[in-house]
Amino acid sequence: MIAIKQLHPLFAAEVVGLDLSKAIPDSDFQTIEDAFRHQSVLVFRDQQIDDDQQITFSERFGELETTKVGTVGAGSKLVILSNMNEDGVVVPPTDKQVLNNRANRLWHADSSFKAMPAKASMLSARVIPSKGGDTEFISMRAVYAALPEDLKKAAENKVVIHDYAYSRSKIDPNLVTDEERAAVPPVRQAMVIDHGPQLGKSLYLGAHAARVEGMGEAVGRALIDELMAFATQPRFVYTHKWQPHDLLLWDNRSVVHRATPFESSTEKRLMVRTTIAGDVPTLAAAA
Repeated sequence: MIAIKQLHPLFAAEVVGLDLSKAIPDSDFQTIEDAFRHQSVLVFRDQQIDDDQQITFSERFGELETTKVGTVGAGSKLVILSNMNEDGVVVPPTDKQVLNNRANRLWHADSSFKAMPAKASMLSARVIPSKGGDTEFISMRAVYAALPEDLKKAAENKVVIHDYAYSRSKIDPNLVTDEERAAVPPVRQAMVIDHGPQLGKSLYLGAHAARVEGMGEAVGRALIDELMAFATQPRFVYTHKWQPHDLLLWDNRSVVHRATPFESSTEKRLMVRTTIAGDVPTLAAAA
């Protein structure tokens, strides 16, 4: 029998008593779905699963995204996040994999740069460093609930342009290729998403949020920065310290996340992600 263990006062929980290498009864999956809906981040410890088993479990939550061009795993249902080459050798700091990993240290929501942004992500820890490399999460529902009324009013009905090239340019102006720019052009997203009367609203921002539609660039940027400064207060943050074979599931429309640094020039790290596709655009769920 599975149990749900709270990890943070506001969100995030561990699912205890589950072996994802075996078939999951519908009743247990319903418990997981309910917990996911309310907690936004779920942790499954000691899940020694392979790629196919991860895909199978992920697909119970919905159709999976196909990995975009320019990312390791392109064209498949997997995103490979690693600092190693095919021979298991650590790549140099200038390697594109390492630069993309550095970009993931910025607060972001996966696939917010897509017209139909992701519903959720599932990340499996296959190889982890001896220290560092944590992943931090912010509950953007808790953030919105705590916003001062003037900031809530400022955020309401705003449309934000999310741009993959914009976020990656913060790391290296040449990190994004012309092929990638063509594949993921800038898109419009709601700044506030309404999740319904039980769950409330959340901010939808992060590193891909380039500018606010209808506002001057400086003014719009100032609003995004002010909202993110409020959101990044420690009280809203859950820090996950990875253990071997951890599996995490999170709601990309309710949280933002970031990786934290580790000694990537000497230590190895291999994470495998599946991404559950969204089924409704954010503007259709806007306040």
